[in-house]
Amino acid sequence: MEPHRGAHVGGQPERIPLPDVTTPEPSEHHATSRRHAAAKRASGAGSLLRETVIILVSAIVLSLLVKTFLVQAFFIPSQSMHDTLIEHDRILVSKLTPGPFDLRRGDIVVFKDPGGWLPSDVAPDPGALQGAINSALTFIGLYPADANEHLVKRLIGLPGDHVAADPGGPVTVNGVALDEPYLAAGVTPSDIAFDITVPANSIWVMGDNRSHSSDSRYNQGNPGGGSVPVANVVGMAFVTVWPIERFGLLRNPTSTFADVPDQP
Repeated sequence: MEPHRGAHVGGQPERIPLPDVTTPEPSEHHATSRRHAAAKRASGAGSLLRETVIILVSAIVLSLLVKTFLVQAFFIPSQSMHDTLIEHDRILVSKLTPGPFDLRRGDIVVFKDPGGWLPSDVAPDPGALQGAINSALTFIGLYPADANEHLVKRLIGLPGDHVAADPGGPVTVNGVALDEPYLAAGVTPSDIAFDITVPANSIWVMGDNRSHSSDSRYNQGNPGGGSVPVANVVGMAFVTVWPIERFGLLRNPTSTFADVPDQP
């Protein structure tokens, strides 16, 4: 006998089993979500901390490399270089000169006291803000711990140069009188007489504010006869960076020394 059309074979409808899906309790689901979120936050905080430490260490290492081989900051405490540099200026000094690059007449150089140039009370109180800045720069290596043992002057004579002046007259280098446009307004090139041949491996330096500068002229009785050993030169100042309104490059006045021969 044929089954009725539309009837199920075997007389019973076929049952298809359904998967057993267990829905978590709302409280369990929320707790799991909170744990996952907390884990992500902890992971993010740890990653941020690691990145911060890496950045700080890299910055310190980079600053030490820069300070050691390239650039160092110095603070101007006196008026000896008016009007080129004034009190509280902050300058950057290239340590590539002397070194890969030669010193030139007219360069503004920073050098360590050869001995007896600076009085024992040379260091003024920089103030709370400046002191904090100096401490921070010293910590990262951009400001020397012995900054108060350095001076900044303009290089006038190279090794072997004959440098001379009479009171009120021009400074001469190897017989050529200098026209010095960088001098402070109203000052004479020199108010004392001097006549010297710069020793080997030394330089002759003078401040731009000649009447307020304890430079080579006033240290002829000290070792070296007023000349500064090249070994004492930290580098060449190339830019004023602070205060911001004083920002500017410190250019070499090449025209002043253009006619000076290399030999006397």
